[in-house]
Order: sequence, then structure tokens, then C-alpha cells
Amino acid sequence: MDLELVTIGTELLLGFTIDTNSAFLGQALGEIGVRIARRTSVPDEPAAVAAAVREALSRTRLVITTGGLGPTKDDLSKNVVAELLGLPLEFHPEIWEAITARFARMGRKLSERNRCQAEVPRGALVLPNPRGTAPGLWIGAEAGEVIMLPGVPGEMRGLVRQEVVPRLGQRVGGRVVRSLLLRTTAIAESTLAERLEPVEDSLAPLTLAYLPGLEGVDLRLTAWDAKREEAASQLEGAAERLRERVPEHVYGQGETDLAEVLLAEYRRKGMRLAVAESCTGGMLGARITAIPGSSEVFVGGLIAYHDDLKQALGVPARILEEHGAVSEEAVREMALAARDRFTASAVLAVTGIAGPGGGSPEKPVGLVWFGLADGQGCETRRMVFPGSRHEIRTRAAQYALWSGWRRAQSAATRL
Repeated sequence: MDLELVTIGTELLLGFTIDTNSAFLGQALGEIGVRIARRTSVPDEPAAVAAAVREALSRTRLVITTGGLGPTKDDLSKNVVAELLGLPLEFHPEIWEAITARFARMGRKLSERNRCQAEVPRGALVLPNPRGTAPGLWIGAEAGEVIMLPGVPGEMRGLVRQEVVPRLGQRVGGRVVRSLLLRTTAIAESTLAERLEPVEDSLAPLTLAYLPGLEGVDLRLTAWDAKREEAASQLEGAAERLRERVPEHVYGQGETDLAEVLLAEYRRKGMRLAVAESCTGGMLGARITAIPGSSEVFVGGLIAYHDDLKQALGVPARILEEHGAVSEEAVREMALAARDRFTASAVLAVTGIAGPGGGSPEKPVGLVWFGLADGQGCETRRMVFPGSRHEIRTRAAQYALWSGWRRAQSAATRL
């Protein structure tokens, strides 16, 4: 089943509000076999709203709108759609009573402006909204159906889960659009594509999309118009074939965080972890401590940003003078010194040039050295990352986590 989505709000077009509603709707509807065939964003202008809904109905006869159901002057969606479909607005006392009771519970003063939220196009199904004052509406007319939802994400999502998905799900006969996301890191998109090319044709009828980002390249497998059980089996089988091609770079599925995977490996082997950071300025430690239960593994670390602090950690002045703070020699000393000082099983150390200044032909902006010291010694890696200061630092933190995870996988259990 196809439908169209019309998102309403000038703030969306100006960029002041990020449209997360569309992404949620695409996923939630896809899971029951409903596809958003087209998405249109329009400002809070009656002519623009009317044109978008009219054109969408002419193509699919089923439209979802988000936004414009509030009590202010720019909340005009309901009035526009009612006029477009030739349906008069009728006042519903029970809706007004529910709004009044909600304001009373919150101890807030009710405005007469809210009365418009109790007006409903004749014959429309009211979708109760316990999270806000604007109910959703399911409007049927000769031209087609319009499902009107509030733009507030929490309210919209609740109505989709509880009111929209159950009703649309009854129409599609059990066929779904289902996706599975594999997370990869520390491999370029082009290299990843080369490694996966031999198996891509075998993935059909599934489709494969490459989604590059700062932390790596996500691989999205999608099953289209398939039975639910069949889709799940196809996706898992395809995911396994992809993992086999790049096992060292696939670290999880869905929303998996690499820091969580790293901590799980260390916890399983009874290891303790510390960090010594320079150019990442605490980003690595922040990624780790954002995971609940990280204290079972992570002992802490040091942001050795200035050379004086690197020396205080244990990096010899001679190393800094001869090789510089961004060097293999410096990062090795940082990792080894922190390992001994913090009594950790392993230490991740990072030093680099995040820019935009400070680079040279020998040491360009984006150069980052990594050190990983554990009971087996110290391993170092050199990388040059592209992008802005923020992008370089983000990529460096992710790469450090990947290095630690890969090293831990091959390490023996130790305390």
C-alpha cells in the first residue's frame, strides 16, 4: 500500500526544526507494509497546504499530514483540509471537556483559542491524543482519505503506534517492508563496496544501501513487500553473508554503539580500561561513560592536552623535543605511562592535529596517532582523517574504540 506524507510548518523549511517525524513514519509504516511514496513539506500557508494535499490525493488517495493542529493562528491545516474536502467543521463538546480537564490537572489557565481544537470536519474519526490537546483526525471523503496528526513528535508517535498503524495494518494482508542495519567502521565506503561486490547479486530480492557517516558506513538491507517471517529470514541470511566478507569491521546491528561493544568484550574477559587523550579532548572517555555500567570496566583517564601534562603523565621531554607531541613515539609513551599509572589491563591513547591550523607537509591536519598498551606490549597506528575539526575528532574517537575492540578480541583473559 502506498500513501503520501505532507509535513506542514514554516519552521521545517527554515531549518529551525529538524524533521524527525518523517523518518519515524517511514519506519513505522514500512514495518506493516505501507510505503511512503512521496513526501512534501510546505509552509504554514493555506494555499500551499491545500495544493499539497490535493495533489497527493490525486496520486494515492491516502495522505498523512503532520503539523498545524494547534490553537494558534498559523495552525490552519484542519480548516484548509475541511474546506478542500467540502466538509463543514462541527464543535464536539466531549473534546472540549477533555481539553478543559487536561488544563485543570496541570493547573494551567485555558485559553478560548483552544476551542478550535474541539472542531472536527463532519464525519471524521477522532483519534484521541492523551499526550496533548490536539486530537488526530481520520477524514474520509470522495477524493480520498486524509489522516491528520499533530506535529509535536511525542504526540505524533503515540497516535501512529496506537491509532494509525493498527488500522492500516488491517488493510495490507500481512506483507511488510522491513529493514536491517549493519554497522561498520574503520573501512572506507569504496573499499567496503569492493569487498562486498562478490555477494551483492546474491542478496536479491533484497536491496542494499550504503549510508556513510562520521563513525563509519552503515549497511541497510531492505525486504520489500514480503511476508513478515520470510522478510526476517531473508534479512538475517543476507546480513550473515555481509558479515563474512568484513568480519573485522562489522560491530553490530541497528543502533548499536561501538563503545558498548568494546565494554562488553572487556567485561567478558575481566579486563579494565583507561584512556590518555590529547586531540580528542575527552570525547573518547565521554563515549565510554555514556554506556550504562561502564564503571565495571572503565577506570578513567587523563586529557593530556598540553605538552607539560604529557610530561607529567610520563612522556619524556626528549621524545617531545625530538619527535613532537603528534608522533608514534609520543603516543606510545602516553599509552605505556597511563597503563602503569592507572593499573589498567589496557590503555587507549590518542594524539593528533585536529586543525584547522597547525598542520605541515610532514604532519598534515587530520593526522592522528593511536596507541594501545596492554599486557602484550604497545601497538601503534597512524591515520589521516578528512573533514572539519569536529569531524576529525569524532572519527578519531571512533577509530580508537575500534582499535581497542579488535585488540581485546584477540587478547587472553586477564585481570
